[in-house]
Amino acid sequence: MKYLHTMVRVSDLDASIDFYCNKLGLKEIRRNDYESGRFTLVFLAAEGDEDAQIELTYNWDPEPYGEGRNFGHLAYAVDDIYAVCQRLLDKGVTINRPPRDGRMAFVRSPDNISIELLQKGEPLAPSEPWISMENTGKW
Repeated sequence: MKYLHTMVRVSDLDASIDFYCNKLGLKEIRRNDYESGRFTLVFLAAEGDEDAQIELTYNWDPEPYGEGRNFGHLAYAVDDIYAVCQRLLDKGVTINRPPRDGRMAFVRSPDNISIELLQKGEPLAPSEPWISMENTGKW
C-alpha cells in the first residue's frame, strides 16, 4: 500500500493556489478540468516530496463547505519552523497556533483547512516573538 494524496474541497481556486503555492511553498504537479462534471482537480506537493500530494477539488458550482474542522488537518515537516512561520506572517497568513515550543504551529487555508507545521528532528529552542504570541482563532 502506498499513500497517494489527500483531497480537500476549495471554494476559490485562485486564493487556494496563492495560499498553498505562493505562501506555503508547495508546487503544482498537474491540473485537470472536467467539463462534464463541472470541476477542476489540482495536485500539489512539496519540492522533493512529489509522492505525498494534496488534491484541491474545485467544484464550478458554488457550495458552502463550513469551517473544514471535520476534515482534521494536513501536516508538513519543515526544516526551520520559525523561518517558515515568519515567511507566512510576512505574506499575511495568520499563525493560529504559534510555535511557542519550537516544534509545532498551525495555520489555516482560505477554506479554513488546518495545516500543522512540525519542526524536523528536535524542537528549536523557544524564542521570541513566538513564546509570547497568543493563539488566534481556531486551529
